[in-house]
Amino acid sequence: MELIKTLVDQLGVSEDQAKGGTGLIFQLAKNKLDASEYQQVVTGTPGIDDFIDNAPESHGLMGSLGDIASTLGGKMGGLGGLASLAGGFSKLGLDKGMISKFVPVVLTYVQNQGGPAAKGLLQKVLTPNR
Repeated sequence: MELIKTLVDQLGVSEDQAKGGTGLIFQLAKNKLDASEYQQVVTGTPGIDDFIDNAPESHGLMGSLGDIASTLGGKMGGLGGLASLAGGFSKLGLDKGMISKFVPVVLTYVQNQGGPAAKGLLQKVLTPNR
């Protein structure tokens, strides 16, 4: 798939790490967006469910802290959402700094596939203070 190849080529991660990290990002979107908003992202971006199936469980201490921060920050708690990804990225053998490298690549892919509206919905979950 185009997105996975891009992540592997640009970030030097393995295919499994690319699939898992992307799955974690889309799982976060599924958990944070309203059902209708998430459906807009899914409609424009084929294969999201396959990515989510490749995501490791991201809970644990960092996931719990991210969930708490997200709850305190409200539905758009981008910072808390990103913190909740750290545990899953760690399970993939990736440090938390890789999250900030994955996000722009995934956002560009979603924009190219689903348009600016789909990108905007995903971005509001992934970008702090938006």
